[in-house]
Amino acid sequence: MALRLSTQLRTMLAGTGGGLKSSLDGGWLDIYTGGQPTGADYAETGTKLISISTTSGTAATDGVTFGTAAAGALPKSGNTWSGAVIAGGVGGWFRLYDVNHTTGSNGTAIRVDGNVGVSGSDLVLAVTSLEAGATLTIGTFTLTVPANS
Repeated sequence: MALRLSTQLRTMLAGTGGGLKSSLDGGWLDIYTGGQPTGADYAETGTKLISISTTSGTAATDGVTFGTAAAGALPKSGNTWSGAVIAGGVGGWFRLYDVNHTTGSNGTAIRVDGNVGVSGSDLVLAVTSLEAGATLTIGTFTLTVPANS
């Protein structure tokens, strides 16, 4: 897995704020082509293919929401997560933003990056080749905080 947390999110988790759920509820999940940046503080790379929300971007406040955390795992809520594909391409990585949806290089934005694939990835999709104009729905998604090994 290739989850990468922004500096601000790591700082918040270390004790200056709430948890992952309160930090990311209402945010957005964007999927990009290519490989993910070396850190979640860095600018997005590749082409943005889609923004995922709970109303496919049709409402003013429609960001993604999460369910109840258990055993270090934070699942998506029962709400539908979907969006309209804005550019065709192959999804390679995602960035999960807080409600501010701050893009570009930024050391104070709350963000999580991960890889996209059809299996064994941080975000598993049925297909990674996305067509412009199609609707993509995320059936399952879970952020898992790694255990000590």
